[in-house]
Amino acid sequence: MYEFNEKMKTGNAIIDKEHQELIQAVNKLLEACNNRKGRSSMEETIKFLNNYVQQHFSHEEQLQTQYGYPGIVAHRLFHENYKKTLLEITSRIADSGSTISELVNLNKHIRLLITHITTEDKKLGTFLSQK
Repeated sequence: MYEFNEKMKTGNAIIDKEHQELIQAVNKLLEACNNRKGRSSMEETIKFLNNYVQQHFSHEEQLQTQYGYPGIVAHRLFHENYKKTLLEITSRIADSGSTISELVNLNKHIRLLITHITTEDKKLGTFLSQK
């Protein structure tokens, strides 16, 4: 399970709230996988998680565009690649169930997001606080 902590705070209330909700969605999916919940339960959580990532990244990119964030190109590229890989992983989980291999892939992907939040999103938060 993952926890939204002080290290993950960007200083932007909107981004931080969405990050908290994103971590909750990730934990819900992990719990469903670990407890071998039915596919219907996992599919609902997978759909929510993919939609939420899409929505959250869109919000971040809107803020970056609105305030002229200089790192927008790299940030957007990370978002596009992240969404694509998350969809691939969660589709395999929905199709095949939560195998050990897919849980390992999902956890690696989540850690990548957390690293992104604690580095790149913090830079964005600092930039936005100066506007």
